[in-house]
Amino acid sequence: MNLEFFIAKRLIRGKEHKISISAPIIKIAIAAIALGIMMMLIAIATGVGLKHKIREKVAAFNGHIQIYNYDNNVSDVSVVPVSVNQEFYPEFTSVEGISHIQAVASKAGIIRTEDTFEGIIAKGVGKDYNWQAFSEYLEAGRLPDFSGELNTEVLLSSLMARRLQMEVGDEFFTFFLKDEDPSKTPNQRKFEIVGLYDSGFEEFDAMYVFADIRHIQMMNKWAEDQVGNFEIFLQNFDEIDLKSKEIYGKTLSNLDTQNIKNKYYKIFEWIGLFDFNIALIIGIMIIVGGINMITALLVLILERTQMIGVLKALGSANWSIRKIFLYNATYLITIGLLWGNLIGLGIIWLQDTYRIFKFPNPKEYYIDYIPVHIDLPTVLILNLGVLILCVLMLLIPSYIITKISPVKAIKFE
Repeated sequence: MNLEFFIAKRLIRGKEHKISISAPIIKIAIAAIALGIMMMLIAIATGVGLKHKIREKVAAFNGHIQIYNYDNNVSDVSVVPVSVNQEFYPEFTSVEGISHIQAVASKAGIIRTEDTFEGIIAKGVGKDYNWQAFSEYLEAGRLPDFSGELNTEVLLSSLMARRLQMEVGDEFFTFFLKDEDPSKTPNQRKFEIVGLYDSGFEEFDAMYVFADIRHIQMMNKWAEDQVGNFEIFLQNFDEIDLKSKEIYGKTLSNLDTQNIKNKYYKIFEWIGLFDFNIALIIGIMIIVGGINMITALLVLILERTQMIGVLKALGSANWSIRKIFLYNATYLITIGLLWGNLIGLGIIWLQDTYRIFKFPNPKEYYIDYIPVHIDLPTVLILNLGVLILCVLMLLIPSYIITKISPVKAIKFE
């Protein structure tokens, strides 16, 4: 039997331990560990959740990576078409980690009503378009269906509908300038609103209208096999830089690639700061919890000074006695971790299920509620890391045991 562990267990279970002067200090130390791990879990879950949600919204409008003609000059409007007769379309099999590829085209226009007008970008999409992301953002009506004959259905943002004083079922005229000669009479199209979406991204909501790509092809006088660009979705966003290079190497020399991290670098620089904030919170909580455990350990040592003297008199080594108190402290840390995980993960589950907590100003974060995301490996690594660091922090204060004289300790009152 492990003698040190046996003595530590008896100290923990002993009645005098629960009524001793160290009892309130131990409770405070456990509470500090519990509060610390709870705050760390919530910080990670909210920070990662917000990053994932913003990434999803940007990708919903642009894909993760775009392939377009070099002459397009990274414009939001399709200028020079690209043929769909490519080796990578409709299935990009030469690069692993790609979940979907779709062909799109964009054209600037103006929606005109009797009372007002709005500048827009009509995003032409076809039957290969992935509507999965927009199912979450759909506020009214339904998603358009472009799998059959050419139709006039469009998906409009709720923001634009309010500005134009329109709703689902309304029809409107849109005017598009002719690229070859802007001075000529513009192209005119009549569309019907079949659905309204609200992504929370005002930058996109105030601009994009989703229509049948065949309208763009006809106005630009493109062939049926010509599109503005391709949008690629990845299985793992963290590989976006690596996959961008791979995809660039697998395409023709007249085609260029761009990923959303570069296109919207300000947004991704901003959400990159979340990692620093999370690390800062974790660091502060570990220090606070560690200091509380150091205090509790010193009080335990002070309270058990006579026992230390007796054990030394019986021949116990300093390290053996130190292990008793380290076992004791590890037990207290574990109790704190269990309570902290129970409360922290409970709050995260409630927020993920019921979305209780909202942002006071949703426009600043592009979403009205606080999103959360956490996985089991992160929880396990965080708990193990906190346990190890706190125990290591206790090695130094436990060194005071080596300075205790057996004779003085036995006489200690």
